[in-house]
Amino acid sequence: MATKRLSEISTRISSGLTPLRSNPEFWKNGTIPWLKTEQLGEKYIYDTNEYISVAAVEKTSIKVFPRNTLSIAMYGEGKTRGNLSIIKKPMATNQACCNVEIDSDKADYEYIYYFLKTQYEELRNLSSGVRKNLNSNDIKNYPIRLPKTKDEQTKIASVLKSLDAKIELNNRINAELEAMAKTLYDYWFVQFDFPFDFAQGKSDANGKPYKTSGGKMVYNPALKRKIPEGWEVTKIGKIAKTVLGGTPDTGVDEYWKNADIPWLSSAEIASFPVITSEQKTTQKGIENSAATILPKGTVVISIVRYIRSSILGIDAATNQSVVGIKECSRLKSSFIYPYFCGEVPRLMGLRTGAQQPHINKGVIEDSSIALPPDDILESYYEITTPIYEQVMNLAFQNYELIKLRDWLLPMLMNGQVTVKQ
Repeated sequence: MATKRLSEISTRISSGLTPLRSNPEFWKNGTIPWLKTEQLGEKYIYDTNEYISVAAVEKTSIKVFPRNTLSIAMYGEGKTRGNLSIIKKPMATNQACCNVEIDSDKADYEYIYYFLKTQYEELRNLSSGVRKNLNSNDIKNYPIRLPKTKDEQTKIASVLKSLDAKIELNNRINAELEAMAKTLYDYWFVQFDFPFDFAQGKSDANGKPYKTSGGKMVYNPALKRKIPEGWEVTKIGKIAKTVLGGTPDTGVDEYWKNADIPWLSSAEIASFPVITSEQKTTQKGIENSAATILPKGTVVISIVRYIRSSILGIDAATNQSVVGIKECSRLKSSFIYPYFCGEVPRLMGLRTGAQQPHINKGVIEDSSIALPPDDILESYYEITTPIYEQVMNLAFQNYELIKLRDWLLPMLMNGQVTVKQ
């Protein structure tokens, strides 16, 4: 393999810029995607959550980078610094992004992306200053190991790319399945248009939509809205077991060393479903703390800062910033999860504390919920249980694919494994 500086195989390496926030001309009705480091980390960036105007480009020195530019985070809290992505449409970036336009005659941009993925820690170690930032000169001079030909680069990248493509496909399928399940919940239990056989007076898959077809509705003062006649209104805490997590003493080695019980922080609840954890604790850690092992299928809710919910695909304990709601005979995760997804705006509004806004377990337990008769729940579970099972299966499949990709990645990059011609 040959070694070249990144600048030798690039047409341009430069950082972005933030147009003046105080100038509305640069931001109002913006059409040009503007990327920040917080979005970097996923392989491809297709869009951004902020846009700048054409005037911002014309009247400042900000640049618009072409499709397939590599963008590297030079600053950022936590694990952000050193993250990189490939932008898949022309966009501008802020000054914390170092943008690398690979010369297509000299290197395969996908190969360079994967090589730099293996250099995450090395890049971070180049950081300097009080805030530990990278600078564009360090990135320009960074050594890149290259196979003898571009064709070899492309073959190596294609192996990893095929794994990433399968992972991305599974993620898209899961997003669609989750959206489908949430739509069904909304249709049945928010709009109250579950299928109903009015002649038989019970739920039926071939029945008519209840409310739209004139099903009887009665006002409920607790919910401050009309619900179908015969439905029960109760509190989550009265029908399901809720559990607040805890943290074993971090100063005791036997609680954390050689541990095998997944232990989740509130940040990990952002994943749906939850199938792995960054940290693990021991059985002694559980026994000597407020932590509890929650069974898979438990709905977990982060209660500090951002209120989020997910479903455990594994048995796991959590810290004290997470509340678990265990499944019971009537309430399954496919009902509890979309219910709490819909409750997020209300729960966010109930947070207290200026430094660390939060709710407590009692707020979760005090949440009012309308429960239908058992035959309607059973019909709903017949449809949704297989959907959520498929979501879990694909999530675990992706977990194994990611492990395989990350195992292959360094070996392909350093020549330990080669791709046959």
